[in-house]
Amino acid sequence: MLAVIFRATLTSVDDASYVETADRMRTLALDQYGCREFTAVTEGNQEIAISYWDRAEQIAAWRADPQHQAAQQMGRSRWYSQYHVEVVEIVRSYGSNSDDNTTPGRLPHQ
Repeated sequence: MLAVIFRATLTSVDDASYVETADRMRTLALDQYGCREFTAVTEGNQEIAISYWDRAEQIAAWRADPQHQAAQQMGRSRWYSQYHVEVVEIVRSYGSNSDDNTTPGRLPHQ
């Protein structure tokens, strides 16, 4: 299992265009490229998005998608003063489920 961690500092956000583009990129990753989970959070002018993938080839295909390329260009020119992307391998994943009183086990994405 791999994760893509995207961190950015927002400069300005045209709410309609930015939110619509972010939603479209999440849907593209999940529906067309095999992304298992995609979560994004913004606090102040800091944003972090984490997506989970089975294979590096899926990430590469999503990154090369023309719609994603256009969104990346918009991010660089309009929305972000800086960004950083990390692709990491998940070595171990565990947690608990509040509905389950058993010993913590693997999360669904492993």
